[in-house]
Amino acid sequence: MKSALCLKTSSLAVCLLAATASHAQSSVTLYGIMDAGVRTASGLDPANTRSAGNANMINSGIDTTSRLGFRGTEDLGGGLSALFLLESGLNINSGATSNTTKFFDRGSYAGLKGDWGTVTAGRQNTLLADAILPVDPLATRFASLNPNVGLSALSSHQLGAEYGASGSSTGTYRLDNSVKYAFTAGGVTGRVMHAFGNQAGSNSKLSSDGASIEYKSDALQGTLAYHQFKTVTGLSLNGFVSGLAIPVSVGKLNITYSGHMADTTATAKTKNKILGLGGTWPLTPQLDLLVSHYRVNRSRTANVDDGYNRTIAFLEYKLSRRSLVYLEADSTQWKKAYQGTGLKSSSTGFSAGIKHTF
Repeated sequence: MKSALCLKTSSLAVCLLAATASHAQSSVTLYGIMDAGVRTASGLDPANTRSAGNANMINSGIDTTSRLGFRGTEDLGGGLSALFLLESGLNINSGATSNTTKFFDRGSYAGLKGDWGTVTAGRQNTLLADAILPVDPLATRFASLNPNVGLSALSSHQLGAEYGASGSSTGTYRLDNSVKYAFTAGGVTGRVMHAFGNQAGSNSKLSSDGASIEYKSDALQGTLAYHQFKTVTGLSLNGFVSGLAIPVSVGKLNITYSGHMADTTATAKTKNKILGLGGTWPLTPQLDLLVSHYRVNRSRTANVDDGYNRTIAFLEYKLSRRSLVYLEADSTQWKKAYQGTGLKSSSTGFSAGIKHTF
């Protein structure tokens, strides 16, 4: 159609308009976040794991995880669109990818979107991860230290087994071989998800199923999600996330409550409960203060109950729409033996960095 139109007219402007209209039906976007900061910590190592000593380091993704991605859509007509996403986590302090075995570790899926909802298939966030983002006091800031990312959304569950087809024995934030459906009506969004284990002779091994509901209005935002995961040996992990985000004056207050129960062996279980409370307060049009406190309680079969309390605070100063600089401080008080034998009963950290979004 575009070629015929250009042949029938001598107007260059008409040809350009026709070409633009053709390309507008399909788009591909290159995007990313580059976040680098200087950090000093006591009682934590460069990976923010409990440690007996101190550490000084350059870290990637303190405020927000560094990443590079591609996303695209195509208008198929009749209100139907095709879509895709490919996203890779980056350690920009070293130039390496975050995951050495999965290049597009943060997302790799294709799907269709219409008036009936959106369906996607591939590697994608669990419903617990989707649910925690809009209601966590810090969203996903400092993901490697944030208990809601690590434990509520299972990015670093420390359970020593692969629950669901995550490709990892240390975390289950995203799942391979998964299908997700979402439908929005008014301010309510419902989601369901199933991940196939892709195991010969079994439909349950490494499989996962979940459901969630989210409500959003000018007065508040709330989420509730439940997800079940299986190991290759048939052990189960059952997790839930709930939370509210409430606008207060020019700021926002957040509260979350979440947890999971996991079979770690045929006879042993681990249970975590996580409470988060915090908020965001604009101090000036350019300067925001974000503060959150988390309380983690853990119980394990034949072990003393333990946990920790952690407070994380950010000051973010916007240099432009895409760039900001930040200061971060965190303090952790370990309860009983959670920190490990011979390690400090408390940990602290301080960071300063810059984040650019494109």
